Amino acid sequence: MSKTLLLSNHPIKVFIADDSIIVREHLVIMLDELSGVEMVGQAEDVAEAVSAIQNLQPDVVILDIRMPGGSGIDVLQNIKQDGAGPVVIMLTNYPFAGYRKKCLQAGADFFLDKSTEFDQIPKLFERLKQHPRFDQAQPD
Repeated sequence: MSKTLLLSNHPIKVFIADDSIIVREHLVIMLDELSGVEMVGQAEDVAEAVSAIQNLQPDVVILDIRMPGGSGIDVLQNIKQDGAGPVVIMLTNYPFAGYRKKCLQAGADFFLDKSTEFDQIPKLFERLKQHPRFDQAQPD
């Protein structure tokens, strides 16, 4: 069975946590254009994000740093506490070295600047589709 067939049968499940509805809508449009990717949920605050991620078990989480009710770093630490969890893409308007270091140490897989790297997301998902983690998708 080819990788393409596996991925088409088992899309990468994506969850977006960002307080900006404009950013979430733009991401949804961008990801809808990609084959093998399925949006499973969205959240605009920390509590909603943590709960939904635990319930939905996405493969990839796109996470903002600053959100109501805490920080995206709090969400990151929660979902990566056992060392496993989804692939996490931090997408932020605060691309400072200190944030980058803290996020990567807490388990973020990627750290992107919204203002200069937003358009890299489709390419990133194409790379993720080739990753061995997604070769052996589990049946529903």
